[in-house]
Amino acid sequence: MSDKKVALSDEKVDLIISILLRVGVVISSLTVLAGGLFYLLRHEEQTPNYHIFVGEPSQLTSVRGIIETATTLSGRGIIQLGLLILIATPIMRVAFTVVSFLIQKDRVYVGVTLIVLSVLLFSLTGGR
Repeated sequence: MSDKKVALSDEKVDLIISILLRVGVVISSLTVLAGGLFYLLRHEEQTPNYHIFVGEPSQLTSVRGIIETATTLSGRGIIQLGLLILIATPIMRVAFTVVSFLIQKDRVYVGVTLIVLSVLLFSLTGGR
């Protein structure tokens, strides 16, 4: 039996990361587009009032609320979900980088990248 070592070359890692980032941006864009279409179809008769600022509803300010609102096919919820996917894309890149460093058995970079991933996830959840 020959020992086949799983090797991830830098070029292979770069290729996978570039595909991950492209797919994330495309999925995000299509989700925002779909949400925009839902929103326009449901609110085509409304005239926007630019004199009064109205913030986002509270259910669209948390990850859980965004997902719950998007599952009801709310245009605003789907748009927010698309933006959440866009934010999650570089986080997935960092998570993949942790895995690639684990495969390469580079402990220092695994530790540093895990710290970066922890900070990103902490900030995404609003510090909760």
